[in-house]
Amino acid sequence: MSLTIGVTGGIASGKSTVARAFAALGIPWVDADDIAREVVEPGEPALAAIAERYGERLLDAQGRLNRRALREIVFADPEERRWLESQTHPRIRERLEARLAQMAAGPAPYHLLVSPLLFESGQAALVDRSLVIDVPEAEQIRRTANRDGVDEAQARAIVAAQLDRQARLARADDIIDNSGDEAALRRQVEILDRRYRRLAGASP
Repeated sequence: MSLTIGVTGGIASGKSTVARAFAALGIPWVDADDIAREVVEPGEPALAAIAERYGERLLDAQGRLNRRALREIVFADPEERRWLESQTHPRIRERLEARLAQMAAGPAPYHLLVSPLLFESGQAALVDRSLVIDVPEAEQIRRTANRDGVDEAQARAIVAAQLDRQARLARADDIIDNSGDEAALRRQVEILDRRYRRLAGASP
């Protein structure tokens, strides 16, 4: 059988870095963030709904979504965030299920669903095990501010809007500590790769 491993963690925890480390070992993955971008491309129903609710100011000259403007709205107002999720989450899930089925039919002993909202969105129901990428909250805030060009207050608001770190860890089957260097991260990935191969019935 091909196992589905759900990879999650707070913003800037290093989920994509971990996924690439597994990919280097021959493991395919799908990123829910990539799918989330697909469902708000021009011509998609979700983008039309967003433009209708917030106006054309949420679109750039090419008719694409202004993600930063939308993020400022939804992180400032939980009700708006819930509305946005009602428009996007069902469409994201449908596409994720199709991609996961494709990977399950492939030759790899297991595959990854990378999702920052694995637990919050109900996507945990799509996976066999959950792997949480963990970093201290202060490091999340620092990385978010540097990566996304936002100030510390906005970075804190983004982190606060996500599932509490301890709640996320409590639901983890496996944990990677990504507060160290790349070599330490790679060692943890290699250990888990062997574990997942055994669980899938493949040779270690």
